[in-house]
Amino acid sequence: MSEQSVLVLGATGTTGRRVAALLNRRGHPVRAASRRGRVPFDWSDPATWEGALDGAGAVYLMAPDGVPVDPAFVRLAVEQGVRRLVLLSSRAVEEMGDERLLAAERTVLESGADWTVLRCDWFDQNFDEGFFNESVRAGRITLPLGGARQAFVDAGDIAAVAAEALTGQGHAGRVYEVTGPRALSFGEAAELIGRAAGYPVAYRGEPEDFVREQVAAGLSEEEARGAASAFAALTELGDGVPSGDVRSVTGREPKDFADYVVDAAPAWRDY
Repeated sequence: MSEQSVLVLGATGTTGRRVAALLNRRGHPVRAASRRGRVPFDWSDPATWEGALDGAGAVYLMAPDGVPVDPAFVRLAVEQGVRRLVLLSSRAVEEMGDERLLAAERTVLESGADWTVLRCDWFDQNFDEGFFNESVRAGRITLPLGGARQAFVDAGDIAAVAAEALTGQGHAGRVYEVTGPRALSFGEAAELIGRAAGYPVAYRGEPEDFVREQVAAGLSEEEARGAASAFAALTELGDGVPSGDVRSVTGREPKDFADYVVDAAPAWRDY
């Protein structure tokens, strides 16, 4: 494994760039691939696949939201000598009916390579790098999850688990539940964010609030209610329960959400 490189897909994204940076710091050869990076890779352009895989013995496998993990790429990877696959997935994929990620999990399980699946809870970085950033800046977060608690996880902890699974031993055939150290409701998260940002951030957790905002943003009412019903399945699961997988894989405790918001606060103040 030490003589072969690790191909990191999505290497400019939230988790991918952290995985690539961590592997580089540890002295592992890395092929950091993205659509506009030095190693070009595009799920929609199979002509980029073979070059990205050149010399790789392991792959950090992820696809942007809405983009499927193409089984043809995974087959090509194994044919070209990849022996280890680490897939970025999500918790509660069965309950949410996320067929895209369920299909990706089946693909790696059936690939013939050693595989590890990372089922991650909500990313902390959704609030400063991702789709909640503008909502935080506007002073409100609307999501139809009521008071259900989630075990928000820092992208740095996801990267640390991924790096161990890509280069260490004993991770083949494992599904890791990658979570933060405690579960918080979105209301509690919004309060912590507001304190760090220096202005109030309200949380609206009722489905009707969510539907109204989605319709105002351009969705049809049918589409908005369909999205709300998917979240209802998550709410029915009840509060998320933190796992000990970050600690067991990396040997350290995961980052607390309160520490994350202190570090992220400049992103909400600088506008």
